[in-house]
Amino acid sequence: MRDEQEVEPMPNQYNERWEGPIRGLRLPLVAWNSLHNEGIMTIVQLTAAADRLERLPGIGLNMARVIREELARVSAAE
Repeated sequence: MRDEQEVEPMPNQYNERWEGPIRGLRLPLVAWNSLHNEGIMTIVQLTAAADRLERLPGIGLNMARVIREELARVSAAE
């Protein structure tokens, strides 16, 4: 009989939130990678792109919503 061991779940790249180059923003790693690939590295650039996020490669409707919610949270705190 095999001993049952607790297995730690693998990190989910869509649910885990990470700090990135835009201070205060915590996004999934895939979002940071997509933003980086598009050259979006500042809050000003992200705000300018906010209305077209879902059209960026690697960012679908759900990820665009997550990014917009996080952008709104950070903007409200300033």
